[in-house]
Amino acid sequence: MGASGATGNALLRSLLTRGTPVRALTRTPHRPIPGVTGAQPQAVEVQYADATDPHSLRSALKGADQLFLAMANSPAQVELETRVIDIAAQAGIGHLVKISAPAAEPDSPVAVSRGHHAVEEHLRASGLTHTILRPYAFMQNLLRLAPAVAQGVILGTMGDAACTYIDCRDIGDVAAAALTRPGLAGGTYTLTGPEGLSYPELATRLSTLTGHQIRYVDLTPDELRAHLIDKAQMPPWLADHVTEIQRLALTRPDTPTSTAADILGRPPRTLDAFLYEHRAAFRR
Repeated sequence: MGASGATGNALLRSLLTRGTPVRALTRTPHRPIPGVTGAQPQAVEVQYADATDPHSLRSALKGADQLFLAMANSPAQVELETRVIDIAAQAGIGHLVKISAPAAEPDSPVAVSRGHHAVEEHLRASGLTHTILRPYAFMQNLLRLAPAVAQGVILGTMGDAACTYIDCRDIGDVAAAALTRPGLAGGTYTLTGPEGLSYPELATRLSTLTGHQIRYVDLTPDELRAHLIDKAQMPPWLADHVTEIQRLALTRPDTPTSTAADILGRPPRTLDAFLYEHRAAFRR
């Protein structure tokens, strides 16, 4: 599920590279899915599935052995993901890999993480063999800062706290390993990039990369939330999430783990490499 999303699409590409037959589930099957064009017809099948439509889920899961579950954060996420898990269990799915979140705990200060905890608990109670991946901040989300960076500023409420960004392509490769290497099944894996980086340090690196001065402005949580709603046009729940996840970096500092490297047998992609790859997006 989520074949058109950043992580799901990275997984799709990784599975196709391995020659693994895969069914790409999407709510918009009439739109091209990146990475599918040119793939061997016997290797990939595109099918409609929508978590709000139980009939479509039952149809989409017929004949499948395993399921990758990644859904965009939303107020309905717990309801939708638990529905998918129930239907997967009924359909005889043998193994489910779920994308979760750090601090997935019942008393987490991040509402979305509390939701992921609830889904994880439901998954454990379902009886399905499952693997849980808990990636930290996605490098791809930094591209959302590009308009502000072009104006010479990064806004946040993280102070000097570091964040261990990980590339969605590495998450996809780990998910592919979890789906194709039985020895990884049943684990819960926290995934990070190879280093922690604060917003002030990010501003310095982007200044060097773009050739113009970029500064970090540290706001209060209320100021950041108001900016995200008023200027970035975020819905309030999403502005709350961004603010909460940034404050989490202060109360629970990120520490890089070797988990991704251990599973992949190679170092995960560096943030410098990602920024250089996408340098055009950050330049004026």
